[in-house]
Amino acid sequence: MAKEIKNVEYGLEKIFEGAQDFLPLLGTDYVEFYVGNAKQSAHYYKTAFGYQSYAYAGLETGLKDRVSYVLKQDKIRIVLTTALNSNSEIGEHVKKHGDGVKVIALWVEDARKSYEETIKRGAKSYMEPTVESDEHGEVVRAGIYTYGETIHMFVERKNYKGEFLPGFKAWKSDYNPAPVGLKFIDHMVGNVGWNQMNETVKWYEDVMGFVNFLSFDDKQITTEYSALMSKVMSNGNGRIKFPINEPAEGKKKSQIEEYIDFYEGAGVQHLALATDDIIKTVADLKARGVEFLPPPPQAYYDDIPRRLGVHMEMMKEDIKELQKLSILVDADEEGYLLQIFTKPVEDRPTLFYEIIQRMGAKGFGAGNFKALFESIEREQALRGTL
Repeated sequence: MAKEIKNVEYGLEKIFEGAQDFLPLLGTDYVEFYVGNAKQSAHYYKTAFGYQSYAYAGLETGLKDRVSYVLKQDKIRIVLTTALNSNSEIGEHVKKHGDGVKVIALWVEDARKSYEETIKRGAKSYMEPTVESDEHGEVVRAGIYTYGETIHMFVERKNYKGEFLPGFKAWKSDYNPAPVGLKFIDHMVGNVGWNQMNETVKWYEDVMGFVNFLSFDDKQITTEYSALMSKVMSNGNGRIKFPINEPAEGKKKSQIEEYIDFYEGAGVQHLALATDDIIKTVADLKARGVEFLPPPPQAYYDDIPRRLGVHMEMMKEDIKELQKLSILVDADEEGYLLQIFTKPVEDRPTLFYEIIQRMGAKGFGAGNFKALFESIEREQALRGTL
């Protein structure tokens, strides 16, 4: 059983006990992707991942330079935004990075205070506090840069009764495939370049007041060919978790190096989406054409009872069913978790998704790292990028 959590005998709550949370975050408000064709991307996310039409802004709502489709599934909101002309920051972002995450929006009680507190601690401004209003009330938003060209947007919506944001209208569609059981964003992982992880971690500590509560080095995350290092950052109430990865020296090119090469810089590597029934969710996703990484060998599933130890008694899932779907299993002192990773959802081997179900475990599947990375390396070999 992998020991991932620092001071694990006290649990995550003890790590934050007594800490002053100068930046209280209520949760993830939305994630905005800059994409080449938002209309087609929206169709893909509805068809493959079961998102529902939610809100829209574009030419019909008075925008001249962009169009945005908002999709929702339970507590997850994603925004797909495309430029409407060639003279556009959005278009330049897509030209350089391909489709990818631009904005991680964080729900706050006071956007002005969140902005002021982070700016005075060294954050670089993206957007000063701005009041946006319509007949449903007002929203205050403010933004700062984090790693690469990624933005944290603070969103204050306590005085707003509308669907999403001012300037958007409800998006009604006759085509709404059923949801697949995705509930909320469990965590979001960022990839940074060589020797940039520690400075990014320090930025989250100093500017955002986050705590580094998990660390993995290149001795823990390694295969025959490649390695990486990772530190997991969490805000004061534990609702927001951002693992930060950087490459480590290995015989061949790691998945982080591949990402940095094709994304052309630091950025969001994957979103981990939580479900209450991973077997049903993954079966539904596969039936809709979502591709997952190839399965680990038989020995991996034979070894599950030993790796789960005492948690094997509480495990409800059939190992044969998990193996059939290539779902991975790991445990920590708190319980166990089930997880699986998609192949990249873009032609560039950059952004992908994790589907995760936690059964008490608070870790990130350290016991799966070797099997997971060997699967990724097999894909890299096919692409000729290992």
